[in-house]
Amino acid sequence: MDNKIATSAEAMEASVMMPTARVVHSDPDVHTVEQEPMPEALNKKPVDQKSPAEWAYQRLILYIQNFEKTLNNEEEVAMGFTDTGGGLLKIEGIGYFDPDIVTFYGKDQTGTRIQLVQHVTQLNVLLRSMPKAVDAVEPNRIGFRLAEALEEGASGKKPST
Repeated sequence: MDNKIATSAEAMEASVMMPTARVVHSDPDVHTVEQEPMPEALNKKPVDQKSPAEWAYQRLILYIQNFEKTLNNEEEVAMGFTDTGGGLLKIEGIGYFDPDIVTFYGKDQTGTRIQLVQHVTQLNVLLRSMPKAVDAVEPNRIGFRLAEALEEGASGKKPST
């Protein structure tokens, strides 16, 4: 917290510009993204200066990372498709293309590469667990790598691939 004094109007304007999140859950022991403080990397650029794609991308990373915290060592995060019959997409990457496209990269249950390109106005993501690759010693935790990329992006460093 800084010692900057703000007028009432500035304080009201700042509160409008700050993103808010809320959750109500039937199980008080469930911990969700909405209960966490906003990571500093997401606050580096005001929400009103972000495209819908960038803002959706950043929040999806938080949801994926939180979902991965609930997985055991034999599971990885995947996306389920409800209306295409496409099954699951094991998430290996996420990107966005301003102002309004979000894309997911990954593989299906058979190992076939999949890329989903979606307009932010139609964005629905169903996170599911799926078994990790049989030959993998450790499960792939894409959410934590994505969160690192957010931090690096906020600091001006080039994200690693």
